[in-house]
Amino acid sequence: MFRGVTSIHIDDKGRLAIPTRYRTRLLADAEGQLILTIDTEARCLLLYPLREWEHIEKKVEALPSFNAAARRIQRLLIGHATEVDMDSHGRILLPLALREYATLQKNIMLVGQGKKFEIWDEAHWQETREGWIKEGLMTNGPLPPELESLSL
Repeated sequence: MFRGVTSIHIDDKGRLAIPTRYRTRLLADAEGQLILTIDTEARCLLLYPLREWEHIEKKVEALPSFNAAARRIQRLLIGHATEVDMDSHGRILLPLALREYATLQKNIMLVGQGKKFEIWDEAHWQETREGWIKEGLMTNGPLPPELESLSL
């Protein structure tokens, strides 16, 4: 389970070092093989262990290709999916095209999302997070039934 928000720096070659607390799990579960793709809802990247991505990829591939929305999702998610491997220092290379999509600068945020990570430009993350907090949970309609019974 990947959780938490971590501030990380990208080096001059476009590499980020995966925090030590996640490396062991990524090496054990995915042998350091990861998939990086774009998020279709926000200007950030999604980082999956290979096995987790393979489940998602099968579901996306199974969508009807004659449906315009489904085809768009296939093109964006699968089309941008890039295999990245952790090196011996726990670093991964973020391809330039994906860095540009997410407008990643030197300072980024690695946001754990359970089975995947989101990678955000730090300034964009701060701005977006503050917007979500100001909007509140109910701005896009009622909460899904699954959330109504959630107690924190």
